[in-house]
Order: sequence, then structure tokens, then C-alpha cells
Amino acid sequence: MISASDLRKGVTFEYEGDLCRVLEYQHSFIGRGSANVKVKLRNLKTGATIERVFGADERFEEVRLELREVQYLYSDGDLYYFMDTETYEQPALSAETLGERVDYLKEGLTLHISMHEGRPVEVELPVTVDLEVTQTGPGIKGDTATGATKKATLETGVVVQAPLFVEEGDMVRVDTRTGEYLTRVKG
Repeated sequence: MISASDLRKGVTFEYEGDLCRVLEYQHSFIGRGSANVKVKLRNLKTGATIERVFGADERFEEVRLELREVQYLYSDGDLYYFMDTETYEQPALSAETLGERVDYLKEGLTLHISMHEGRPVEVELPVTVDLEVTQTGPGIKGDTATGATKKATLETGVVVQAPLFVEEGDMVRVDTRTGEYLTRVKG
């Protein structure tokens, strides 16, 4: 068991029958009253983000997740399939569970998947991924002094703002946390 005052970013626990991960937390002490803990949680089953306030003495069942290295294989409709690099098992996660992370999944990408009681719960993307630019508009000459950008559609369908010199066929590095263009990569 874990108390609400022990909740920190990244801690996974069971709340109302679902697995939840702490995204943000804030402890507050109110005069003579008891302490409160305000947390922002992600429900790992539904992907929903919720905010709750707990009394410091509330207790929860802490959950240990097993982190496995996997390789992304393919998608089939709403399901995305991965292969465990050690056991060759192929767990699948739904698009709803993955959320916006599907925008960065490329065949052969190595990442980590969290397992709970043998069931896949969540994936952790690498901080950056390299993707090919499949479509981009023309840049306007003479507009480079302002640090101008243009929209670039990448091979997974995600659209990023890229500098004017980026062209179709270029490989670019994208930050998976923010969705921002970082640099052009030699391909």
C-alpha cells in the first residue's frame, strides 16, 4: 500500500479499479488542517487524464509494471502489434490506448512497453524519432531571415512545422514529447 503523500510523478497505482499513473502532483498544507495532495492522473486503461485531490492519509494499492523492450511491427485496423525482442511474443494495443503516440510509430521502431500481469498497458516512445518527409509546400525565397517555417507531412501522417530548406524525401528528427521538428538527418 502507498499513501497519497507518497505519490510522485511516474508512480503507478490502482484507483477505482483502474491502473493510473501520476503525471503531476502538488502537496498542500492548509493551516491547522490536514495536508492534501492534488494529482493529475492518466488512466492507463482508457488513456483519459483526470485531476483529483486526496487527503494525505488516503492509501492505494501500488502497482509494479514490468518494462519490456519491443519492436513495432504493424497495425491492423484499430490494433497495433509489437514484438518482444526477447520472447518474440506479439502483444497488441488499441489506438485508443496509444493515443497520439501512434503518430510516431514506424515499422521496426524499438521502444518499451509496460506490462501488468502479462497484459500490455502502455508504450514509452523514444525521446526522438527519425521520419521521412512525404509532402511539403514550397518555401518562399528571401523569407529565411525571420526563421520562417512551413508544414511538412511525415511518413506516419503527422504534420510538423519545419524550416523552409526541408524538402520531400528528407529525413527529419522529431521530439515525440512535443511533436516539434528538431533537425534534418542525413539519410
